[in-house]
Amino acid sequence: MPPTTPRTARPKTRTVPSNLVPLAEGPTEEQIRMRAYEIYLARNGAPGSPEADWRQAEEELRGRMALLGRP
Repeated sequence: MPPTTPRTARPKTRTVPSNLVPLAEGPTEEQIRMRAYEIYLARNGAPGSPEADWRQAEEELRGRMALLGRP
């Protein structure tokens, strides 16, 4: 009988279905910041507030995520 070579144990790879991977709750701060800046630029110097731009950006991005079925 030929000599056997011992097998080294490998850890089993486990995969998780993508629907079980937790997603970020809502848009990231960077995404909101970028969209708020786009809103600011679109005003072309017209009166507005950074807080209102931020709120609008956050609402728009959350709406887009909802349409895509993301939390």
